Amino acid sequence: QVQLVESGGDSVQAGGSLKLSCVASGYPFSNCAMRWYRQAPGKERELVSTIEVDGTTKYVDSVRGRFTISRDNAKNTLYLQMNSLKTEDTAVYYCAACRMGINFRYRGQGTQVTVSS
Repeated sequence: QVQLVESGGDSVQAGGSLKLSCVASGYPFSNCAMRWYRQAPGKERELVSTIEVDGTTKYVDSVRGRFTISRDNAKNTLYLQMNSLKTEDTAVYYCAACRMGINFRYRGQGTQVTVSS
C-alpha cells in the first residue's frame, strides 16, 4: 500500500522559513520522480517543484530562488525548503510520486502552510 505523508506545515510571518517533508512507503522511492503541488483556497492546484530520479529539479517561476526541493533516497523522504515566504505562498502543500503519463500516480493528504503579513 502506497503512502505519502506530508508534515512541516505551520503558520509563519512573511519573510520566514519552513521545511516540508514527505515520507513515502509502499513503492520504490528512488525509482520515481517526485513533485510538490499546492492549492490555495478558491484557486486551482499549482505545480510548485519537481525532482527527477537523477536529481534534476524544476520550479515554478514564483518560487524559484526561494524554495529548494530535495530528496533523501535512504530515508524515502522528499523535502521542500521554503525561504522568504510570502503571503501568496499560503496553501495546502501536497507531495506526489511516480510520473504516469502527464500525471503523477500517488498523492499525499497535504500539509497547511499559512503566511501572514
